[in-house]
Amino acid sequence: MTGQGLTFDTGMLISLERRKQRAWEVYRRARERHAPITIPAPVLGEWWRARTELRQVIVDSVRVEPLTGRIAILAGEALAAVTDAGTIDAFVMAVAALRGDVVYTGDVADMEKLRAFFPGVRVLSI
Repeated sequence: MTGQGLTFDTGMLISLERRKQRAWEVYRRARERHAPITIPAPVLGEWWRARTELRQVIVDSVRVEPLTGRIAILAGEALAAVTDAGTIDAFVMAVAALRGDVVYTGDVADMEKLRAFFPGVRVLSI
């Protein structure tokens, strides 16, 4: 059975890459319960600088959500409503909102700003 999905931001990917215990616990639990893990394509672009074995293992184990017009429009509307929000963060929240996911982030404060536009998205710190 599949559990509620998770959407990871760049901070979560960096924490996995740096082998932070909390990040790996979240990742392992999600994998054990077959919960889908999603990385929005813009997050992948922000994080990926060169191939490493660990980066490839992470990417191969998650779903990379392509940037669609629907996601871009929703993120743009969020940016209009929350003027001091970051573009990549808006993509993360838009993907999570459309999928019904929980967001795992290294920067809860920035994601919490966007909850004004995406009140149904739960944001958790790694």
